[in-house]
Amino acid sequence: MSTPLPFVGRVESVWRYPVKSMRGEDLARAFVGFAGVYGDRLYAFRSSAAPAGFPYLTAREQQQMLQCRVRFRHAERMIAPPNLAAAEALAPGATPLYGDAADTIVDVITPSGELFAVDDPRVIDSLCEGQREGLRLSLIRSERALTDSRPISIISRQTTRQLSDEVGVPLDPRRFRANIYVDLEAAPGFAENDWVGRRLRIGGKTQVAVLERDPRCKMITLDPETGEPNPDVMRCVAKQHDGTAGVYAAVLVEGTIRPGDRIALVD
Repeated sequence: MSTPLPFVGRVESVWRYPVKSMRGEDLARAFVGFAGVYGDRLYAFRSSAAPAGFPYLTAREQQQMLQCRVRFRHAERMIAPPNLAAAEALAPGATPLYGDAADTIVDVITPSGELFAVDDPRVIDSLCEGQREGLRLSLIRSERALTDSRPISIISRQTTRQLSDEVGVPLDPRRFRANIYVDLEAAPGFAENDWVGRRLRIGGKTQVAVLERDPRCKMITLDPETGEPNPDVMRCVAKQHDGTAGVYAAVLVEGTIRPGDRIALVD
């Protein structure tokens, strides 16, 4: 009989962000593939004003992006890859085929309540408001999540609560835009830093390798409801936590995860 893996916490919630820098979705379950959470950051807006290495418009430049709600038009098709069950039935398990472009259509609800398809030119028009003259934006779609760095980001509720205490105001955890929020139970804030260089099993199958601490930027200063900045958040993270909060991970074994799933150390 095998020895149970060491328990370190549970999944509190799982999130994806269909359009980079716009609002996320709280998921009842999520397929986590090598490219990240299924449906995460499939779309982004390329900006002529951004550097070549990071060519996107984000809420750092256009805060109203955080107030744009998004939803997959065919939400039932975006729960998991369409051939997931058939792929998993093949030993030792085949990589499933992601849905086609028709499955991944996203609608954007603007702060004023208007609804447009993500590729409607009026979305770009609204994002150009208040920006410098001559800015050119174009929509990008990619099956590989257009994340900043790694496919999966993880942060604990203990860490977000500690930062609230250190900053001196309640911080909505959504400002950290993680894919997986975890509850470490009795562990202190920033205990997830100890996972760097180790593997985790999440739920019954999914495994990730925790690669590094998550270096933070201006995004965490922005209120997820209003877009209003609080520079004290970044100052606190920079001064007290080496500019990092949460961890980045790569997916080693694909699988489906849910809130409440057990998280265990593999090694």
